Amino acid sequence: MDATVWIALWAALFLGTHFAISSAAVRPWLIGAVGEQPYRGIYSLVAFATLGPLIYEFAYNKHAGPMLWYLRADAPIRWLAWILMFIALVLFVASLINPNPGGLGAPASSGGPRGVLKITRHPGFVAFTLFGLGHMMMNGWLGDAIFFGTFPALGIIGGMHQDARKIRELGERYREFKAKTSFVPFAALVSGRQRWTSGDMPWAAIGAGAVLTIAIVALHPMMFGGHPIG
Repeated sequence: MDATVWIALWAALFLGTHFAISSAAVRPWLIGAVGEQPYRGIYSLVAFATLGPLIYEFAYNKHAGPMLWYLRADAPIRWLAWILMFIALVLFVASLINPNPGGLGAPASSGGPRGVLKITRHPGFVAFTLFGLGHMMMNGWLGDAIFFGTFPALGIIGGMHQDARKIRELGERYREFKAKTSFVPFAALVSGRQRWTSGDMPWAAIGAGAVLTIAIVALHPMMFGGHPIG
């Protein structure tokens, strides 16, 4: 089969199994059959079993398929892609420091939204989305678009999926948290549902994001070859 078909197949398997195992029909049944911790192990095993081949297939078939767009020669677009990557790294680090209460292993209640959760209640999922979009801008080949498009699909559908699941599990407690926050970055602040304070500034995440961005710029050509974000 063509390389783009294999990339699309593994991307579909990764997303499909990811959401199927965590669905309302399968997740409770699996937890009831094997327990919470073994379920997490199965979930992680299936994720790696599909993500690994997807990454492998893409790594050996970069820029496969027809070119859909070419924006690498446009300096403003390149800078925009890097800005998206920097924000993605900041949000990802912030999601580890101040996780969504619906996240895996996070406390059910965080005492009210604070920090990055005032920007978006799903900083990790938004980070995946921005990572994928930034790379799609610089990689307009069909195979690349499919591979990097997997990350926005995971981020957007995953956030919506997690919201629905946590409302079922936590009920009104998570419903109130959802009402006070927003999935779309800054929407809760713009609408007045949240107020930003100096104490909410994620300085540690910003510093870590800056360091990671510099490291990636320096090491990307050596580790992945080609353009620093390609």
